[in-house]
Amino acid sequence: MGQEAAFSRALEEICSLARRQGNRIAKQQITEQFDMAQIAMGEKHLSMVYEYLASKHIGVGESREALEELSEEEADYLEDYLQSLEGFGETSEGEIEAVILSAMAQDPDAKRRMIALFLPRVAEIAKLYAGQGVFLEDLIGEGNLALTMAVEMLDCAENVMQAEGTVASMIMEAMETYIQENAQEKNTGRKLAGKANAVLDRAKEMAEALGRKVTVRELADETGMTMGQILEAVRITANSIEFLDTKETV
Repeated sequence: MGQEAAFSRALEEICSLARRQGNRIAKQQITEQFDMAQIAMGEKHLSMVYEYLASKHIGVGESREALEELSEEEADYLEDYLQSLEGFGETSEGEIEAVILSAMAQDPDAKRRMIALFLPRVAEIAKLYAGQGVFLEDLIGEGNLALTMAVEMLDCAENVMQAEGTVASMIMEAMETYIQENAQEKNTGRKLAGKANAVLDRAKEMAEALGRKVTVRELADETGMTMGQILEAVRITANSIEFLDTKETV
């Protein structure tokens, strides 16, 4: 594994550990993760890591209140959602253990009961990911789906603690994956919009120089783009390129 890949992996482990600790991580834990990855980190590099963690709403050496990251709409949704679940997670520790053990033995009723018991926990985990560019409601939805899948995989767990860890890990991984995919989708959208705007600008320049609309073929010859790429740019801008004649494409 290269240094860059090892660094990325260590940073992922640090973020995951912080989430499990309520969006908090100690400086020593950070250096330990990099040490295990055999990456030497100076103070300058560590400062950059601290800044990155802060952007992810993770406190270094201190806790960060997840509720502070919620919008008013999300806070209202969370309150209503948790109220709708009142009574779902109210049970004794002994009953929870019994339900999990039965779910591990693939008992269908126990699986359904375990899902109901863990729904409030999903919401609590979702709060840890507040402020990451996605709606809390979507995070809870992803977490609930992961919970449903997790209870079907508990037959491999050796004990109750491991089973609970499996469920929590799958819920967190689902939320993290959703956040990453959402960020990638936004980045792709920005790139496409940038390309479409570049087409718009060049079409305008050519139209003003020629005194008429520019054909798709002319713009393709000028920019080096294919006619298909130009038409896709037109689609992205909702056909708002007024300086381009899209009728003659062959």
